[in-house]
Amino acid sequence: MTTDTPARLLQLLSLLQTPREWPGGELADRLQVSRRTVRRDIDRLRELGYPVEASKGADGGYRLVAGKAMPPLLLDDEETVAIAVGLRAGAGHAVAGVDEASVRALAKLEQVLPARLRHRVTTLQAATTPLTSGDGASIAPETLTVMASAVAGRERLRFAYRAADGSETRRQAEPYRLVSTGRRWYLVAYDLDRDDWRTFRVDRVSEPFATGARFAPREMPTGSAAEFLRRSIQRRQETYGFAVAFAGSAAEVGARLPAWLGTPVEEEGGGGWCVVRGETGDPVEWLAVRLAMTGCEFVVREPEELVACVRELGGRLTRAGGAGG
Repeated sequence: MTTDTPARLLQLLSLLQTPREWPGGELADRLQVSRRTVRRDIDRLRELGYPVEASKGADGGYRLVAGKAMPPLLLDDEETVAIAVGLRAGAGHAVAGVDEASVRALAKLEQVLPARLRHRVTTLQAATTPLTSGDGASIAPETLTVMASAVAGRERLRFAYRAADGSETRRQAEPYRLVSTGRRWYLVAYDLDRDDWRTFRVDRVSEPFATGARFAPREMPTGSAAEFLRRSIQRRQETYGFAVAFAGSAAEVGARLPAWLGTPVEEEGGGGWCVVRGETGDPVEWLAVRLAMTGCEFVVREPEELVACVRELGGRLTRAGGAGG
């Protein structure tokens, strides 16, 4: 019999997080307690915010259902390793959809990983090679997790930085946000040495170290880190505007588009079409491919270079698809 109530509650919670309904008698046998004790423990879990649903009957059952908030999860060793490896693989490449929230989750998970599981995660990742598109630079997950922890804890960060011309500098900054553009990760931070806001490409960062020194948040000049990054990139490179019409509502299309492409706007009298207007410095070839990856019907309105590129890409793919026939 498990006489330690906290330990018994954890064991009960672990059982309930399996997607099935547990008869009260079976739970009592598993925990080696009475059914009355099981009912009391279920009530305790409910008080802690776990939505446990009970079914009526001769041997009423219990199951964990979706609630309004995400309660803590209990994971076994295999589940923990699988999640950590998956998050690391995604974080190492600036893939659309793997944003700051994923990196924060990885930072939290790695902070509490036991040594035995940390070794398994590192060994498994070292023994595997991901097949990626090669569009963006690869990043060590440890770099992202150190930065994410510093952002969350508002700790000053020290790191080495390699500029575009190859020069190396040591920087000390107040990190505010990690931003993914779909191809690269950037750190938006206040550079203490230059006494100004800066953006840093994370693939050019090495030896990041959270100093432990806390800082009071400053006001972001543009209101959001994403907008600050967008303006910073535009200042550093030649950009061009684009306009693309998509078949579908703004909500439907917006769910398929990466945020950096822009926000769809419904066209008045457009017959179910919406338009995205934006500005980018990416090559038109990359933008053409990214538009095709949305899985939506679309028509490029401008610029002419993008129209021509999409037409050429479409012809090439059509020829490739018909080669086997």
